[in-house]
Amino acid sequence: MSDITVSAAIDAIYASIKNDNEDIDLHIAALKAAMAREGVKQATFETAKLAQPNRQGRKLMQAYFKKKGVAVDFA
Repeated sequence: MSDITVSAAIDAIYASIKNDNEDIDLHIAALKAAMAREGVKQATFETAKLAQPNRQGRKLMQAYFKKKGVAVDFA
């Protein structure tokens, strides 16, 4: 896995969401590693860029990322 920044990892997750969650687990792992390197505690996503920007979609995303060890917030 390459050393990418948190913002690059988040952008890769947005792209994965647009491609029907293709390789989402790999991108989450890259985000988790980037967050550890940069000392970030929580990843912030823009609601408008999500496939389901409603409350149910956000809660589903939070729950899935929490299982993978990543805390998620929305802007």
